[in-house]
Amino acid sequence: MFLFLVLCAGILLGSSTAASIQSRLSSFAGEYGSGGGTAFSFSSEQVYGPITGLRVRENPSHVIGLQFRYGDTWGTYYGYTSGPILEILLRPGESITQVSGKTAAYVNELIFVTNHGRIFRFGQPSGNCFNDFPLYSNTVLRYVSGRYSSVIHSIGFHWGSQPDCVHCKADE
Repeated sequence: MFLFLVLCAGILLGSSTAASIQSRLSSFAGEYGSGGGTAFSFSSEQVYGPITGLRVRENPSHVIGLQFRYGDTWGTYYGYTSGPILEILLRPGESITQVSGKTAAYVNELIFVTNHGRIFRFGQPSGNCFNDFPLYSNTVLRYVSGRYSSVIHSIGFHWGSQPDCVHCKADE
């Protein structure tokens, strides 16, 4: 019986320690925007490696679609599928370290900033400002979630440690 109690205590302590470590390595401040629409998340694409690119569709007023590339694999596209798409590929070792923008009824503007000092701006600068960045040093944008229909209604940014590349091709 004593061995069982010690074993259970060790498991509980180990799981609380793991949760404590995870909380120090990741952060999420919540979603920006009005909500509504269908929920989306790029969380399952993380197994393909770090974010290495993004595609964004915009109309004259809003951001209407998003897609991220993890390693060499493009994730699911969420949003309206008509119109030109803007594609950005990150450089080797480059990560997204800050996202700013503006929202009203929808996500009107997104501004991505990288650790290489590059800035990518999409949409229109109108509405309420937001600025999101990781709470912990040495963490970067891991994935995005939110809600969409024919536009992006709301968006949230999930920050964490740069992952080991599970399904990536070896760096050349």
